[in-house]
Amino acid sequence: MRFLPDRDHRSYAATVRRLLADAGAHKTARAWAAGDHVPGRALWRSLADTGLPALAVPEKRGGLGWYPPELASAFVEIGRAGAPGPLVETVALAGGLSPSSPWLAGLLTGDQLATVADPGAGYAVDAHVAEVAFVLVDGGLAIARPQGMPLPSVDPSRHLVRCVPADVVPAQVPRIRALATLLTAAQLLGAGQALLEASVSYVGERRQFGQPVGSFQAVKHQLASVAVELEFARPLLYGAALAVRGDAAADPRDLPAAKAACSRAAYQAARTALQVHGALGYTDEYDPTLLLRKVRVLYTAWGTRAACHAAVLDGEPLPG
Repeated sequence: MRFLPDRDHRSYAATVRRLLADAGAHKTARAWAAGDHVPGRALWRSLADTGLPALAVPEKRGGLGWYPPELASAFVEIGRAGAPGPLVETVALAGGLSPSSPWLAGLLTGDQLATVADPGAGYAVDAHVAEVAFVLVDGGLAIARPQGMPLPSVDPSRHLVRCVPADVVPAQVPRIRALATLLTAAQLLGAGQALLEASVSYVGERRQFGQPVGSFQAVKHQLASVAVELEFARPLLYGAALAVRGDAAADPRDLPAAKAACSRAAYQAARTALQVHGALGYTDEYDPTLLLRKVRVLYTAWGTRAACHAAVLDGEPLPG
């Protein structure tokens, strides 16, 4: 079984990375946090034009096919860039909604955003912005009625809205959960990689006692540990993508194992970045701060490390 991206995967990921760079994803995230959702929606439409949501939908339902590995590659880049909005939830819902769903076409074209409450949370990400919100209930999917004002999150570009379930709609709930978990893990891996790169760049420039901080052995060891964690998590992520795709050689435990590994690696990258950057790591104007905060909230989204470890030990899917 091949756990690493092939040339087509890398080519598509490079296309997504260029698109995110051209759009200025960090600037877009700051605008989203300030309540200006126009640049974020334009970015989502651009991503949809590359076929991103259609990679989660079989051809007979109007998509491009069922391609979790390609989606994982794309969301690594989305995580690296810190793009805002309920992109994980939108793609996961596109992959699990019924072909007769009135929202599916809009999700595939990028004209609409959708969100779904993380199991057990009761709060949906950016439900006040999305055209439709859902709640997972007793093994089913229900349209949600947002209630109250959006609540701020540790991540300023991520707001939470309490949702109450209404009508149940047909959907492939296991696929929605699996995709959301996989793509959240991919975002964490990408954010962790970006934080490591920012840390390496910073310690190469910052000087102390007449030499770069990065020349100190203790700092080298910290960064090397992060690099090892990220590299160990990467093949687990793509192994999980094959498990979500349904490959016969895959194991159901691959998905929770990947989410746990990516969460750990990204969290270590964030802690190390904060340590080596010092007070600069707390500065709102400094771009890596956006990723530090995003890692903190994604760490527990769609499967805490404890739940993932338990699922690996039990050999069962993540509870939801």
